[in-house]
Parts: sequence; structure tokens; C-alpha cells
Amino acid sequence: MAVEVDSKEGQIIRKLIPLATLPAAPFSALCADITIEEIEDQALFNRGDTDTHLVYLISGEVVLQAEGLIVEVINATSESARFALAHQIPRKIDAVANGLVRFVRLDADVVNNPPPLIYKEDKSYMVIEESEDGSDDWMTALLKTPIFQRLPPANLQKILISLNGVCYKQGEVIVEQGGKGDYYYLIKSGECQVSRKPTPSAKEIKLAKLGKGDTFGEDALLSDFPRNVTITALTDAVLMQLDKEQFVKLIKEPSLKFVDYNEMQLAIKHGANLLDVRSQDDYEVRHLKNSTNVPFFSLRVYIKSLNREKPVIVVCGDGKISEAAAFLLLRNKFDAMILKGGMASVAPDPKHESALFKIDDGHETLIGTEKILVDKTKNYDKRSESIDYNPNLIDRDALEEQVKILKSENEQLRRINQHLQEKYTKLKNEKQQLEKLIQSK
Repeated sequence: MAVEVDSKEGQIIRKLIPLATLPAAPFSALCADITIEEIEDQALFNRGDTDTHLVYLISGEVVLQAEGLIVEVINATSESARFALAHQIPRKIDAVANGLVRFVRLDADVVNNPPPLIYKEDKSYMVIEESEDGSDDWMTALLKTPIFQRLPPANLQKILISLNGVCYKQGEVIVEQGGKGDYYYLIKSGECQVSRKPTPSAKEIKLAKLGKGDTFGEDALLSDFPRNVTITALTDAVLMQLDKEQFVKLIKEPSLKFVDYNEMQLAIKHGANLLDVRSQDDYEVRHLKNSTNVPFFSLRVYIKSLNREKPVIVVCGDGKISEAAAFLLLRNKFDAMILKGGMASVAPDPKHESALFKIDDGHETLIGTEKILVDKTKNYDKRSESIDYNPNLIDRDALEEQVKILKSENEQLRRINQHLQEKYTKLKNEKQQLEKLIQSK
């Protein structure tokens, strides 16, 4: 018997992993084929079974056991029940109902290989067509993000099991600028402030506010660079953190796709665009033909102005910054790949092509509106058909923040330059005095 999408059972099934990530239409079709089974004090499956259907608990309690020893007891109201029961094939353990149990069996191929996500244009950004269940569940929201939708169900289960909850009081520093990147964070509740100091003695500049469901910290894990923003709890907050090793293994490795030079050339023939995220200076020294230069630190500002309809191949010096850039693009629903080894892997080309458009470079960024580019849109070649540019989509507030940052940095540089000039003059005078002293002897 089919399950109504809006029924109590339908709402429970909607939260199962990875069904929580399915768009509305495929989920409705799945519910139409679901049959809820019911047993009492019997086995749902036994050790050694090779049936590939995934078994999910809807109500009741199931005991997972091996050779008479209880491995785990799973209640339908627990977070563990959102995952398929002992999904390895052949089954490694027995699953026995503890009293009356209701459950469903789902085709593993349908669950693990859902139809491609459908995107639609809406005011310059892409929106996934999904159910409007009004759920504010942080886990469901996380699983609906583009990065997590690409991950295998087994990875999702390991990630959610590995997440560690940490509480922060209002005003407490979570991530400090200059610190080592060790965790990937998800805000479960509360709000956080993103800020940055252009120099150690400069005034702190507030860049962005993060709330429930937002994530941060991945750039330092991907690039191995120090944190260059500070994250502070604006309110009492609960964060879920995933350590670097798990992030790399469970999220980075299955998410990022690398191509070599020959594969890149083939992708370009099929319409892919080249995006070079190095500094403008490095780009002008040497770059790939028909590539577009958007330094990584400014990518967040201009990401809304780029064309999502074509795959993007990201290029940098050695491939490291490309990983952070590609991850950012994937989060924003681009089909992104990375040139393996970056420009270091490409043989020099004597024919040097100019950029389709250029952006002044600066320091790399981590989160939100941090380190945004001063508006120099006049340098863009608006005839470019490679990565479309739309100046109306640029975040003007972010640009204003960058102006503040650059003014502060310029003032700091002016002071440093003045100090160096004074020191140089002093040393020059001392040298002249020593020379006169030597000559007099």
C-alpha cells in the first residue's frame, strides 16, 4: 500500500538518509511504491542474507546482534534510525524486532542512485526543487546542501556519526585568525560573527554574520593555510565539528574531481570553461589560453556573476588553492573540476594569451564576504562568452567592506614605509659617519 507524502509515516520517511535530499517529485514517486511491513519478535533479516534492499525502521525497536551478543539496540525515535539498518551485504549481523515493529524495504539502487538534481533559475541564483515540509531540522538542512547531496550514503552516515557537538558562550572565540585549520564546523543553533584584522595592529573589521545551518572552516583544511578570519559566538551557540582527517576522507576526496591536461583539453572541446584562481601577477606571467582570471580571494564576490550552465575547470599554481575554489563552486551548485598539479604540471607555452578579464589580486579568503575585491569592473571584457559576467549580480555591500579593508591596509603600509624610510636614512647617515671615521684614520 502506498504511503501518503503528507502522512505521519511520510514525514518519518522524508527524514530518512539519504531520502531527505530527494526533490519533491522523485520522493512522491518513491512513496507511491513503498509498503510498510509489520512484524513482532521476529527477524527483519539474518546474518549472511544477500538481499540488497535497504531496511529502515519506522516504529518500534530493533536489536542488532551477532552470535547471540547484542551489538546495538535501535529505537525508531533515535538518530540512528534515520540510517538503513546494518546495510552491508551480505549482512554481518541479525536484526530482530523487540516487540511490534514497523519498517520499510527500499531498493538500494533507487536510494543510492537518485535521478539528477533539477535546478531552476531564480533571481540570479539556483534553487533545488524540493518539498515544502517546513522542517527546520539542522541535519536535514545540511543533507540538502549541494556538497552533501553528492556524497555516498555510507559517507553521510559516517559523517553524522563523527560530528561532535561543542557549546560556545556568547562572545567566545571559535576560530582565531592565524590559527591552524583543524575542524570543519556546522552551526546547529545560535549565531556567529565573522571578522578580520588586515594587520595585527589594525582595527578588527566585521565581515559577515552566520546562522543556523551555515558551515565554515573548509578553506584552511583544503589549502593548509592558516585561518585568516576570526569567528566569534554572537549568542550562545551549539556547533557540530568534524576533524580534518574525517573531512578529507569523507567529504573532500569523494567531492573533488581532478583532470589531467589531456582530460582538460577534451572537456574544453565539450564546452567547459577554464577559471584561473591565482593572483593577477602570476596569471600575467603565464596562463592557459582562453582562461579567465578570478583570484581566489575575490571569487565569493563574483560567483553570482559566473555562468553555471557550463562545467568549470579550476587552475592554480600547484592545485592546492584550486581545491578550495572548486569546493566553493560545488557549494554554489557549479559543476567544478580541478586541473591536477595546476600550472606546475603544464609544459610552458611560448604563445602567451591575454586574460578575458582581470581582477586585482589580494589575500585569500575563507568565509562569506571576507577580503572582497574593490570594484574594477572596467577591466572586464563584457564580450566574453567563456564565463559570463553580470555586474548587476556583484555584492555591493561586500565591495564596500573591501574598500574599508584596503584603506586600512594602505594606511598600515604607508606607516611601515615611512618607518623603513626613516630607518634607511638613519643607517645611511651612520654608514657615512663610519666611512669618514675610517678615512680619517
